[in-house]
Amino acid sequence: MASIWVGHRGTMQDYPGFSPSVDAEAIRKAIRGIGTDEETLISILTERTNAQRQLIVQAYQAAYGKELKDDLKGDLSGHFKELMVALVTPPAMFDAKQLKKSMKGVGTSEHALIEILTTRTSRQMKEISQAYYTVYKKSLGDDISSETSGDFRKALLTLADGRRDESLKVDEQLAKKDAQILYNAGENRWGTDEDKFTEILCLRSFPQLKLTFDEYRNISQKDIEDSIKGELSGHFEDLLLAIVRCARSMPAFLAERLHQALKGVGTDEFTLNRIMVSRSEIDLLDIRAEFKKHYGYSLYSAIKSDTSGNYEITLLKICGRGLGVWNECHQLRTQP
Repeated sequence: MASIWVGHRGTMQDYPGFSPSVDAEAIRKAIRGIGTDEETLISILTERTNAQRQLIVQAYQAAYGKELKDDLKGDLSGHFKELMVALVTPPAMFDAKQLKKSMKGVGTSEHALIEILTTRTSRQMKEISQAYYTVYKKSLGDDISSETSGDFRKALLTLADGRRDESLKVDEQLAKKDAQILYNAGENRWGTDEDKFTEILCLRSFPQLKLTFDEYRNISQKDIEDSIKGELSGHFEDLLLAIVRCARSMPAFLAERLHQALKGVGTDEFTLNRIMVSRSEIDLLDIRAEFKKHYGYSLYSAIKSDTSGNYEITLLKICGRGLGVWNECHQLRTQP
């Protein structure tokens, strides 16, 4: 069965002639010698898919009785270490840890919560919830409940439940009905019925929502984004806007998140690592194309100018310079 974490527009593909035991041995040598052979580590871990990296992890454990991630943690440092550990972590587990990190300590990183919960499929959310419980012995829902509040909490919990419809079929009558409900819940009344927004935006499929937003414009003569900005506020507003953008184009939404992580003073490595690793086998080619289209320069050059050392080299390998360049150009030319 195809993995739910793999799409057709990733930068990483299975490595031909792959041997987990050969890779495990090469990694062990790279870590054990005097000083670390980072080049070997990078070339192996960025040229294998996550499924292949999990087999390396198993081979490593079988041969040396140690967890590969623990040895990487002990031998590397800084953002490079975090990125390499992310690469050897199973996707659902990686997301579970990112969610925990975004809710840990003082304050909550709402942007990370929003980004993960709005961009994962229902099946992925179910896997993430399982992984979360396995590691932390607490349900994801319980932690979200204790770290957030109000309508924002309600919407996050609905998303965390993984109940969004995933069908690609759209229902025109339902779109008209939902658009009218949204209009009546916001623009067409005094005050706002937030529950209606949560219900429709958190449970309908993205293709269905796209059609609903078109119908909404017909009814209200306004874009749904403008209505949300006018009717709602705070993190709840941010969350619903993220859903609208994902429904319209998830790669464009993630390209925008990467742009924010890379622009200005300092880099948001937490976001950068998460998107680069989690989308590398799903739609990173499309994210790259959107990045170029919206910002006029490539994601590759943005990473190059904003990071350094082995961290930079690893990110650039994940980004994949030559891969799909024709596809990107072709896509940009053929986009309406």
